[in-house]
Amino acid sequence: MSKIETAINLLLQEAEDLRIGSSISELDHLPTALEFCRDYFAKNSPVIIRNALSWPAIGKWTPDYLIKKLNDKIVDVAVTPNGYADGLATQKGREYFVLPLEKQMKLSDLVQRLDDPMGAIHYVQKQNSNFSQDFPELGSDLVISDLDFAQQSFNKPPDAVNFWLGDERAITSMHKDPYENMYSVISGYKDFILIPPYQLSCVPRSTYPTGIYKTSDSGQFYIDPLTDEDGVELLTEWVSIDPLAPDLAKYPEYARAKPLRVRVHAGDVLYLPNYWFHHVRQSHKCIAVNFWYDLDYDSRYCYYRMLEELTSQKRSQPKTT
Repeated sequence: MSKIETAINLLLQEAEDLRIGSSISELDHLPTALEFCRDYFAKNSPVIIRNALSWPAIGKWTPDYLIKKLNDKIVDVAVTPNGYADGLATQKGREYFVLPLEKQMKLSDLVQRLDDPMGAIHYVQKQNSNFSQDFPELGSDLVISDLDFAQQSFNKPPDAVNFWLGDERAITSMHKDPYENMYSVISGYKDFILIPPYQLSCVPRSTYPTGIYKTSDSGQFYIDPLTDEDGVELLTEWVSIDPLAPDLAKYPEYARAKPLRVRVHAGDVLYLPNYWFHHVRQSHKCIAVNFWYDLDYDSRYCYYRMLEELTSQKRSQPKTT
């Protein structure tokens, strides 16, 4: 066993002994900024706040209400054949990281397509603060001050507020984000699978050629590989494993991961700390809004980058028996 493997094993064992990242805390009230910062943010520890929100949007936002309120406006929609808007797919025996086909359509057309079980999967999931930019008419239905405890703890306003609407076939593949994430479900529910950052070595990743979904004249999806201006294919590092059906024969390291599961109902808020791996499924016509706060690039970030480098070196070492 190499020194890198010994060090990583020590990290995993000590974190497990200390029960770091071993559970998702639950609250039945909105915390104070002090409570949230002390018990969760400072510890990079997730927490779900049950029935936290009394926003007008809760119980009010339905697809029909949105169509009426927004006067059937044009929305940006991610379209895929398999529900994975940013994920892995295979074409002609080669695996790609694939971006979705982006379309614009009337909100009423989108809602109608959500009820077509045989059609392509449509998902409003554009993560560019699309709520602030594309849905300002809905702003009065959210009481942002309810999340003041988070803003005070992070010491900054959100960098992005994102709106999500899709059906149960739309799945977010396992990944991590450089944001503090306050995720609020408005209608329906979301099912999260979470893995803490210190288990990085347990989550298999690889570099894949990057493609984007397109459709032929007959409407069939295909993957169009992406290249730079010199014709060199673009590459993306992505998580290789599906936590719903992990292939432990191919990725034995995942057996040491300790995934956590939580269902976020309408009115709940999940605090998802930066660099936690997460995989998300949802109920039919689920509506959600999340708030991204850029992480603080402090010593924790430096330690995490060091762990990334050590894990990368470990994977590149030849296998020994």
